[in-house]
Amino acid sequence: MEPDKPDVTDRRRAVALAGYTGDVATAQEGRDDPVGTVRATALGALERLGALTEEDVTTALLDSDAAVRRRGCEVGARMPGVVLLGALSDADASVVEMAAWALGEREDPGAVEMLAGLSARTGGHADPLCREAAVAALGAIGDPRGLPAVLAALEDKPAIRRRAAVALAAFDGPEVDAALQRCLEDRDWQVRQVAEDLMAVE
Repeated sequence: MEPDKPDVTDRRRAVALAGYTGDVATAQEGRDDPVGTVRATALGALERLGALTEEDVTTALLDSDAAVRRRGCEVGARMPGVVLLGALSDADASVVEMAAWALGEREDPGAVEMLAGLSARTGGHADPLCREAAVAALGAIGDPRGLPAVLAALEDKPAIRRRAAVALAAFDGPEVDAALQRCLEDRDWQVRQVAEDLMAVE
């Protein structure tokens, strides 16, 4: 039988507070709660308490609730021993977006190939936010293998073009210079502004 809403709210509040009061036991209990939002809150509480384990995060990444998987990616960004690549293929776009962000935070060169594929306008992820997050991650990683994908992203939607222009700061060479020059003529003023800033154009 599903717990009623007040009970869920109370349990989630108790787990959240546990992260600030040193109550590890209550935070750990939250990992097994029947409601996903409580389980997700437990991950944050355990991290705050310094009691979050790699096993906790790995389990979260396989959870049936997307909110838990998403939170697993978020906290997993700070746990290099946790494998996050599989989350880039998650059925939920918000999980994919968070996984891309986390891998960028880690500056994980092992993720470049998957991120590049994810960022492609054709054949990549259908959700523009996921493509944007992938491009941002490629810029954060700065691996030369990611440059072709960043250059290709300059042909995508405005928000993705802006992200790609920013990502170019991590790379150098004639291709980058030429791409920034093209960005100066972009239809989106923010893309043009990024290019001007990177090229120090008055």
